[in-house]
Amino acid sequence: MSDLEDSKVKAIDEALSCWRQGDVSATGEFEFLYLADLSNPISSASENLAKHIGAKPQNLGIKPVLDEVEGFVILTQTCDIVRSCLDRPYIEVAPLVRQTPRFVEEVRRLLRPAFAYIPATAESSLIADLDRVLTVEKSIVADWKRTPGCTTDQEIRDFAIALSRKRSRFAFPDEFVKLSQRLNSYLKNKYNKQSDEARHLRSLREIRVRASPSWNHDNVELTWWFIKDCDPGDCDRDWDHHVGNWLGRFDASGRFQKVYLVVCRLEDMTALDYVESYRLDFDSLSVDQS
Repeated sequence: MSDLEDSKVKAIDEALSCWRQGDVSATGEFEFLYLADLSNPISSASENLAKHIGAKPQNLGIKPVLDEVEGFVILTQTCDIVRSCLDRPYIEVAPLVRQTPRFVEEVRRLLRPAFAYIPATAESSLIADLDRVLTVEKSIVADWKRTPGCTTDQEIRDFAIALSRKRSRFAFPDEFVKLSQRLNSYLKNKYNKQSDEARHLRSLREIRVRASPSWNHDNVELTWWFIKDCDPGDCDRDWDHHVGNWLGRFDASGRFQKVYLVVCRLEDMTALDYVESYRLDFDSLSVDQS
């Protein structure tokens, strides 16, 4: 049991009572704390610290590193945020990082599962870096200035989905990933073009793939689901042509030779079709996961 005075506990709890998952604080000076082996620094922050210390590399060892960041977003679920700090003393946060508008849009469409889109900071091109998570006590967050990150039910759901995808996305077989490289590069290149093909691509909600009888079978049949949010405006609707072109860039060979495609809306799929298929994103089709 904490020895914190009742008045201070009450003040912290009251300060946290309005915070929600996805809220941000980006006004002030923020630093992300992590451990690094300064004998073998990898990040720019750890490299700078190693140079600043100036000792021989073999004498540096593991040290805490402070990296300046633009702010933090709350990852902890709302129900745990608003519980008393005596019962739930910790909050998980991720740093805000600045990216290009194109990258931010890819994050919004769940194409970059290492990041999460935050509506409140999107105009500033700030997104959540989910590869870096820091645990802080609630008394620290109580002193931050809160900005609501998500204001609608849909935005709240989308943020929660982004968090879950970071941990639950499917690891496609290496052979499938290699066969998808040409397709992945092509879609990345076309996505923001001003063309009929790009308008069709941006009209997709997601692309999913189902393997039959299983991903580990010797002969795998792949069904590709191109799920559209809507039909593209200001151009002729020619889904068969464009999707056929995209799928033609999947280098079917080896175990993955039989390929089928379906263009549909989400409501056209059965629940079984959806749960037995896996969503593609730009990261999952990249060998280097960049």
